[in-house]
Amino acid sequence: MTGGLEARPSKKRRQSGSGLAEFVTRITKHLADASPRGNMVFSPLSIYAAVALLAPGARGETLDEILRLLGVHSRDELEDLISRVAADALKDQSQSGGPSVAFACGVWNDKARPLKTAYRETIVGTYKAKSRAVDFRGNAGKAARRINAWAARVTGNLITAIVSPKSFGPATDVVLGNAIYFKGKWDLPFYQRMTKDRPFHRLDGTTVDAPFMRNSGRHFIAVYDGFKVLKLRYEMPRAKPLGWTVNFKKTTPRYSMCIFLPDAYDGLQGLVEEITSRPTFLHEHLPTSQVRVGEFGVPKFKLSFQSSVIQTLKHLGLLLPFGMGADLSDMVEDDGSGLPLVVNDVFHKAVIEVNEQGTEAAADTTTKIYGLAMPRPTPTTDFVADHPFAYFIFEEASGAIIFAGHVVDPSSGGDSQVRIGRPRKG
Repeated sequence: MTGGLEARPSKKRRQSGSGLAEFVTRITKHLADASPRGNMVFSPLSIYAAVALLAPGARGETLDEILRLLGVHSRDELEDLISRVAADALKDQSQSGGPSVAFACGVWNDKARPLKTAYRETIVGTYKAKSRAVDFRGNAGKAARRINAWAARVTGNLITAIVSPKSFGPATDVVLGNAIYFKGKWDLPFYQRMTKDRPFHRLDGTTVDAPFMRNSGRHFIAVYDGFKVLKLRYEMPRAKPLGWTVNFKKTTPRYSMCIFLPDAYDGLQGLVEEITSRPTFLHEHLPTSQVRVGEFGVPKFKLSFQSSVIQTLKHLGLLLPFGMGADLSDMVEDDGSGLPLVVNDVFHKAVIEVNEQGTEAAADTTTKIYGLAMPRPTPTTDFVADHPFAYFIFEEASGAIIFAGHVVDPSSGGDSQVRIGRPRKG
């Protein structure tokens, strides 16, 4: 097939992955509402996986709440979903010339609170997690260095510090982590000699000069009332030496970035509301054919974002794991205190860089335990992302969204630390 998605998710996968899609939609809306005037990058898949690590250790109403948030009916269904996403949507292709992808889970328990055997076997066998005992109470510095070294290794050193010794207290028993790394070259590269500065219109009405990547030819673009969508594909695995060829199956991952650009300079918030109005909106509005471009430009940007997402998860309905009513008794051995094991915080950090060569992105999440519209046809299409826009990196065959965010100022690439509380009203 040409001019569209080579392999849409099968009916079975769409049904089993609908919970993940619903989670992505809800958390995207909440995070965007919480930080509407700042740049953002996050990995909904990383946050989903970090919460999923709680499920094998939870019981009763606590387990029910976790499964309900994640959109599945049982631990078995969740474990099957995580296994398929890791195998299908997060398959590394770097050895054959495709994107470099890494997905890893880690669990660190205090040496005084050993993990229960069944929990350890599940996270190691199903989630492929690394499990290590550390000394949070007696040597917090060493524990932090070990966790940060793991994050740096998985994310190609894009994220080197996710915790510090001050992250742990005398009651810290377990730290759960998930990290995702993605690096891909554009299928149709941009040439540095064509990159030119031009004004980018910010939400406050001011402009800032930013380097815009440019090329010509044909691109996957769809035009709708009020917004346009651009799909930039990443390079697929190439033929092997000596005439051997890669066996491209329907399950071969195909990664792309899509940019949702509102027509109005101040239209980002309204467009995000549309995108998050239902889980299927994004995929229903992906371009399915290439068009010849007229004026074309996409800004280079490098963003870093970190925040506790515990209030976001509470807003989405996950309450019991964070309070005295938590039942995570299947996770660690009983210490005889009679006090429940509770989740103290869920911290997320993500980094993304988009340039002429392609995209490099990473995310880490740690948990401390204490209606379809028709595109308008047009002969040539301009696409100049010179004002705030939303973007998503996704795998086409499974539909899994790996990274998401928005750009309101491409010149502001510093590390953003956001305290996320209740969503804005209005």
